[in-house]
Amino acid sequence: MPLRQWGRVGTAHDGGAPRTAVGTAHYGGCPLRLWWSSTSYAARGAPHNGSPFRHGEATENVHDELIARAQSWLAEDPDPETREELAELIDGKALDELAARFSGTLQFGTAGLRGELGAGPMRMNRSVVIRAAAGLAAYLRAKGQGDGLVVIGYDARHKSADFARDTAAVMTGAGLRAAVLPRPLPTPVLAFAIRHLGAVAGVEVTASHNPPRDNGYKVYLGDGSQIVPPADGEIAAAIAAVGGLDDVPRPEGGWDVLGDDVLEAYLTRTDAVPAPGSPRTARVVYTAMHGVGKETLVAAFTRAGFPEPVLVEEQAEPDPDFPTVAFPNPEEPGAMDLAFAKAREARPDVVIANDPDADRCAVAVPERDGDGWRMLRGDEVGALLGAHLVRRGARGTFAESIVSSSLLGRIAEAAGLPYEETLTGFKWIARVDGLRYGYEEALGYCVDPEGVRDKDGITAALLVAELASEVKEQGRTLLDLLDDLAVEHGLHATDQLSVRVEDLSMIAEAMRRLREQPPTRLGGLAVTRTEDLTQGTEMLPPTDGLRYTLEGARVIVRPSGTEPKLKCYLEVVVPVGSRDDLGAARATAAELLGAVRRDLSAAAGI
Repeated sequence: MPLRQWGRVGTAHDGGAPRTAVGTAHYGGCPLRLWWSSTSYAARGAPHNGSPFRHGEATENVHDELIARAQSWLAEDPDPETREELAELIDGKALDELAARFSGTLQFGTAGLRGELGAGPMRMNRSVVIRAAAGLAAYLRAKGQGDGLVVIGYDARHKSADFARDTAAVMTGAGLRAAVLPRPLPTPVLAFAIRHLGAVAGVEVTASHNPPRDNGYKVYLGDGSQIVPPADGEIAAAIAAVGGLDDVPRPEGGWDVLGDDVLEAYLTRTDAVPAPGSPRTARVVYTAMHGVGKETLVAAFTRAGFPEPVLVEEQAEPDPDFPTVAFPNPEEPGAMDLAFAKAREARPDVVIANDPDADRCAVAVPERDGDGWRMLRGDEVGALLGAHLVRRGARGTFAESIVSSSLLGRIAEAAGLPYEETLTGFKWIARVDGLRYGYEEALGYCVDPEGVRDKDGITAALLVAELASEVKEQGRTLLDLLDDLAVEHGLHATDQLSVRVEDLSMIAEAMRRLREQPPTRLGGLAVTRTEDLTQGTEMLPPTDGLRYTLEGARVIVRPSGTEPKLKCYLEVVVPVGSRDDLGAARATAAELLGAVRRDLSAAAGI
């Protein structure tokens, strides 16, 4: 019988009802893995003899354990808001919601922490942040850096300032030195400040372009790069070892609040991004997407001698509710509508957008017929900036993540420059030896790695404006430059199949299907090689992903590391004989991408 009525050892089937793991209880002296569904609790790991148990026998104990865990959390929660929230859930016996919040803990990984705000260990809140800070402090002390400096930055999201202050207090209480940026500032300023101030670590409180209800906690080490294994696992273990919050010293003061000199130092560094004597004539419409980018970007543009950007006023100031967009991500449908409306009015040369913490940079250009605006893909901007740096005589290694277009590799090869592919994320790109330029298709660009070893939406915007100024002086456009690249290297067309889910098990199921039944053809193209990246490769450490090489195409499938999404990255390469062939090449590429997308969706069951 299904577990909504009876249970048996190791049985996971519950008639299809959604479930959430809520912890461990005991039956007959043996541990049970307990799950809450809309119809029942279910259990795994019951007695080895397979004896059935009545659902009612376990339910009352599980209810009691769940309430007890919530009450224990409530007793040490330092935040009046989340205390009130959790007390209401306990008093109302809101078991579904309590189960979701106490089904485990937010997992600390290479992306740090990120999740929905709220009470409980599966949400972002002051209790979770204090434990994370205490674990980081313990890790630094174990590495012999217990007297070092930790720099802390934060964005303008709900609770960000509180989380930054708690982090500073924990670091100070642990004997480290802590310094907090003077106000909400772009993430690249924090990444810059770590090396500029000689810190042993940095923390940025941000959820980047996630929805308003989310926040996050990003950790950097003293080289100014985000953490990678094994540091993430060691910090996670130190976090898990933290006891009660009462045992974590949190003094009321003792840390520094930095002045504007650190921002001034960052801006001085940005002065060198445009080449000396380059044209600075491009007119820009700019949106900060309700984030923290406006002040820093406008200052950087003014210092560099560009015309002052025309602001999208409705999105210019920080607002943690992001009221004019469904998602504060320039890639999301509708997010750029206000920017395009302003562009129709102001008629600039280019539209530039930052995401809320200003580490990403989106670009839009006028359509060829002058009617409307076209968003450039991250891969297109990545190639344009790479080619621009080559023309400027840049030396050093060009790098990108494996999910980005292979065009950058062609550009580097033609220029005689070293080139590397990395796993997804700037935590990997920034660690490439001799890096001169790196990018990722998700609108992230590192154009000054000696200053900021991370993606930086401010300096990327400066380089875009310089390039737009150059082509303006020549009577050409950025679209013309893309045509040049297609003729020289072939048309590299990319697309993405991205599926946002409410039930994370859908992502695991899609990956399972693809592993057990790998496609042999996609879009009519033969799959010539299938790689399960969990095994790693000669050049890449293991990661949860699949890579398919096709005849003239490439597909990568991976779960997002920061959002509940399954992401599939598609690329086709079509040879181009001359500019006269571009129209036909684009039509072929669009047809192939559509066919690959349809077949991949069917193969993954999404």
